[in-house]
Amino acid sequence: MDWDKLRTFHIVAEAGSFTHAGAALDLSQSAISRQISGLEESLGGVKLFHRHARGLVLTEAGELLEKTAADIFGKLSMVEARLSDSISQPTGTLRITAPGFLGSTWLVPKLSDLHEKYPELEIQLLLDNRIFNLGMREADAAIRLYKPDQNDLLHIKLGAIKFKICGSKDYFKKHGMPKKVTDLKNHLLLGYPPHVPVPFEDQNWLFRTAGVDEESNTKLIRMNSLHAISQGTQHGLGLSVLPEYIINNNDSLEGCLNDVVRPPVDVYFVYAAERKDSNRIKLLQEFLTDTAQNSDF
Repeated sequence: MDWDKLRTFHIVAEAGSFTHAGAALDLSQSAISRQISGLEESLGGVKLFHRHARGLVLTEAGELLEKTAADIFGKLSMVEARLSDSISQPTGTLRITAPGFLGSTWLVPKLSDLHEKYPELEIQLLLDNRIFNLGMREADAAIRLYKPDQNDLLHIKLGAIKFKICGSKDYFKKHGMPKKVTDLKNHLLLGYPPHVPVPFEDQNWLFRTAGVDEESNTKLIRMNSLHAISQGTQHGLGLSVLPEYIINNNDSLEGCLNDVVRPPVDVYFVYAAERKDSNRIKLLQEFLTDTAQNSDF
């Protein structure tokens, strides 16, 4: 079997279209189509994709081949990482995944220090609330807001994020500041919609604390991004629960009901156990540990 054609097939299967695969491989759609056709012919004429207007769907034979291809290229990626890890001077790609708001507001401002210290590293930051598979090398390491329980993952606690109920100073001028918890029902509250990936547990603690009915409530506005919730709060949309470090670094935000405290959320650095001897993982762990100790979440 031609490995180049198999790799192309794997990229197409993941991308779901020749167009997206072409962008990833820097090949034309016709070139990719020829490689897929050649692979199908080498397999005795078996069809690997159903083609329709919205893209490509794997056939039963295609699903079988893709399962094997994903396993092969996943293992090759892990071997490549181990070989790269054996180099004393850290080089190559370092893929870090983190929840969107924490990555953008806490980690990104500090990455210049990491890059300056290790200029040969190619840093890739994946900001997403979904969980990347570290064992299959979807990322090298993760910053997560819960303690992992998988045996193949190692972790260290970096610290804890403290939260506070807050609003913008302009909002409080217009609508007044709540003096007690029951006053929250009179305010527009910002939080998460149901059934979406969330960065931490009990994301709608504010709704529960306020005792509001979450069904068909016009005083609730929901967004699937804490960054968006922060922006909405900053621009006077309503009240929310935000990390204290975000409030403290924004002159337009002000905390309220200081005696009503949401439990803090622990922050963990997580990586695959098989990467415990990796130079890149070690330097990243050291960098994040020092950074967390010298700054507030």
